[in-house]
Amino acid sequence: MGNIVFLVGAGPGDPGLLTVKGSKCLQDANVVVYDRLMDNSLLDLVPSECERIFVGKSRGRQAFTQDEINEILIDRGLNNRVVVRLKGGDPFVFGRGGEEAIALSNKGINFEIVPGITSSIAAAAYAGIPVTHRGVATNFTVISGSEDPTKSTSMVPWDILAKTQGTLVVLMGWASLPQIIEVLIANGRTPDTPIALVQWGTWAKQKTVTGTLSSIVEEARNQHLGSPVVAVIGDVVKLRSDIKWFDSKPLFGIRILVTRSRTQSSKLKSKLFDLGAEVIELPMIEVTELEDYAELDEALESISSFNWMFFTSANSVESVFKRLHVQGKDSRDLSNIKIMAIGDATRDKLLNNGIKADFIPVKSASEQVVKELSVFEWEDTRIFIPASNIARKVIKEGLSGLGAEVLQITAYNNGVPEEISHRAIDVLKEGVDVITFASSSTVDNLVDILKEEKHLIDRSFNVSIGPTTSKTANERDVKISVEAKDPSIESMIDSLLSHYKD
Repeated sequence: MGNIVFLVGAGPGDPGLLTVKGSKCLQDANVVVYDRLMDNSLLDLVPSECERIFVGKSRGRQAFTQDEINEILIDRGLNNRVVVRLKGGDPFVFGRGGEEAIALSNKGINFEIVPGITSSIAAAAYAGIPVTHRGVATNFTVISGSEDPTKSTSMVPWDILAKTQGTLVVLMGWASLPQIIEVLIANGRTPDTPIALVQWGTWAKQKTVTGTLSSIVEEARNQHLGSPVVAVIGDVVKLRSDIKWFDSKPLFGIRILVTRSRTQSSKLKSKLFDLGAEVIELPMIEVTELEDYAELDEALESISSFNWMFFTSANSVESVFKRLHVQGKDSRDLSNIKIMAIGDATRDKLLNNGIKADFIPVKSASEQVVKELSVFEWEDTRIFIPASNIARKVIKEGLSGLGAEVLQITAYNNGVPEEISHRAIDVLKEGVDVITFASSSTVDNLVDILKEEKHLIDRSFNVSIGPTTSKTANERDVKISVEAKDPSIESMIDSLLSHYKD
């Protein structure tokens, strides 16, 4: 098919509103050119080798002019197989997608338009406001509020729109809102007309302020509202009291810092977001491969000589099975070995690889695991523990003391992501309501990164996944507000729900 440029609508903010086709385009992309008002997690969909070019702009600031953006698309479109222009909302709703399409067309470059959900309907819907409703409004008009409505040459027919009984949705109108209201009232809209202002519509930090045309400006200022704001004007705003759903979620408006590794945080982030929380990912752990796998490979070559294999994390499962595949082996080579899995995530990872664990400790803390295992006979038993480079040796020493021969080998590296220090300090200074600690490593790494700013941690409600993590926090003088009843993501979330319910 040759080279092609996709002009993709990213939707209004909630990454779950990206279309299936838009997702497929990102997964195939060689280059992605993206805007400001979109969730950066969408970039996780693109291949690691994909070139990423930020061209975002805000009022008074822009990385590139529109002509420069057009030139980037033309250049990359001529020289790459799949280029994705990722635009907030919909490319053709005040997104200047038409200009980019014409520029590509003039150069003979193949392109496709992938529509996105526009904030003009999505922000209202997430605020519990239908833009049309039987008996209330049978039409709606989407308007750009970026120009001064008092201009004599305005392209918006404010005099006509003021007299319509339909819903008016104004995008990019925060700066001009007082003038827009003045013009609407002057042309016939009554001062008591309902209006809702939705800031960051569909984002977890969404904020909705309602009032009338005569009161909304003062109310919005009192609520410290700021752009980006979508204004919804009309009687449909009255329906919000019955329909509002997004800002009624149990964790709505709670800022939660997730400190797990990038590869492990998605499940926790997804569940918290579904409960309405604003989730900030700050990965304190980066799992990387070993420079030399000789020792691990040697152990796996003789895997049949072991009686037991202890998997202490999902990462150890992933690393071991990667090396087994390199050796031409698979789960069948573990058929004569008993398997222990610590934690639900490890158990599930094993199941995904065709292995059902023979033993799963009730508690995940290493000391408790040794206690549970002590009731069995371990004399002359060979045990293999693939672990991280910083793993504790409590289980190894405990089982060795019970007569077992234990081999603990590094299967992966567990370190601190580069360039995370400044971001960690900035996020905590800005303020978060909750910090989740899902392992001892996340505690150690965050404390080491913050250094003299460690006190910032104690301003939050801190949740620990279990006793081992809590013990590390205590040793590092970090306050733990609550410890999950069970060492699982689900239990951590239950602890949060219980706290905010009370």
